[in-house]
Amino acid sequence: MWFRNLQIYRLPAGWGITSAQLEACLEARPLQPCGSQDMETRGWVPPCDDGALLRSVGRQWLIALGVESRLLPASVVRQEAEDRAAALAEKLGYKPGRGQMKDLREQVTRELLPRAFTRHRRTWVWIDPVNGWLGIDTSSAARAEEVLECLRQALNDFPLALLRPARSPASAMANWLAGDAPAGFTVDQDCELRSVSEEKATVRYAHHPLDGSEIRNHLATGKMPTRLALTFNDRVSFVLTDKLELKRLDFLDVLREGLSNEDDAEALFDAEFALMTGELAHLLPALVEVLGGELA
Repeated sequence: MWFRNLQIYRLPAGWGITSAQLEACLEARPLQPCGSQDMETRGWVPPCDDGALLRSVGRQWLIALGVESRLLPASVVRQEAEDRAAALAEKLGYKPGRGQMKDLREQVTRELLPRAFTRHRRTWVWIDPVNGWLGIDTSSAARAEEVLECLRQALNDFPLALLRPARSPASAMANWLAGDAPAGFTVDQDCELRSVSEEKATVRYAHHPLDGSEIRNHLATGKMPTRLALTFNDRVSFVLTDKLELKRLDFLDVLREGLSNEDDAEALFDAEFALMTGELAHLLPALVEVLGGELA
């Protein structure tokens, strides 16, 4: 298992919950199937097939939030309500009013919801209690907040903070594009630049060299990087955003070579998780350092 994205948070100093305590809290809020009138349910699911709600490998923890949602498109409800409204108008001789249409849509929803298909998704959460990191495998800040909300409910109190570097990612990325990448990092061939003016003019480069005068001209006219593709130590590539998100994470082949002969699915899962978290444990402090350190 390999994360594709990372929303980064800081655990408070001295966070003392044990893995057993955390798992017990999660067990009190497992994912429940959608009831007949539920559009969505959320709860904790096993991150691996062993059934446990917390996976611990080398003092690194993995948990997963599950979401079950019913697929009932608003367009289906609207069309059915309109069809019923047309039949009612023919019968009564006048069109239903706004209040009646609202009642019709609610009635249609109640009737169709129990028959709607359900969809499942899972969001992985990495917790490093040793170094104080929490990372969520999603590119969406809204989905990350969904996970954190469920964690707060499970733990009653869950103090957490976003990673706050001394230097803004946008400013740092601009300097790296104008000059040299920081030690340990290389600038790859994807970036996005956006004007700070009201027009928000945006330029995107994909698979394009970023060391030419064209990029520097954009920087000189006031455009700032919002995304920049980087590689760390020739082992992990990713796209850094101006919101300090890591997207399109790719743990390069050099990390996977030793796993090619592993036939045990559970052992492979643990080995990949251990390799991934080991690399992140090096990448995140290095990234903080090139962004000027962490604000207290």
